[in-house]
Amino acid sequence: MSAKRESTRPIRVLVAKPGLDGHDVGAKVVVRALREAGMQVVYTGLRQSPQSIVDALEREGSDVLALSILSGAHLPLCRKVGQELAARGAGEGVLWVVGGNIPASDHAALKELGVAGVFATGSSFEEIVRFIQKEVQS
Repeated sequence: MSAKRESTRPIRVLVAKPGLDGHDVGAKVVVRALREAGMQVVYTGLRQSPQSIVDALEREGSDVLALSILSGAHLPLCRKVGQELAARGAGEGVLWVVGGNIPASDHAALKELGVAGVFATGSSFEEIVRFIQKEVQS
């Protein structure tokens, strides 16, 4: 799903850490890379609920929802976030990406939930930036 935005403003990205995962160094580094690429980025911090993530997405008017999940609970967490997006009608026009410790065998299941891009640990910042720029611009 591609996000649509005014072409005159920077891409807006919401980065969130759902669940109980307490490690956010990787998320903070991705936030910095996205900002250096000219995007407006809001980082919600650790231990966010699906409800608080969608609240922030609606409040910020973000083009992109980026979840960072290192706990291994990416499928149930994304399922819950997807349910919250659907219940509120908040996912329409929002590009949803997920990064973290995500095995290739789970990529298809995440895409079935509505995730457009999956970036496993070790993905390059350039790859993430290019994907977001391409999908939001199209």
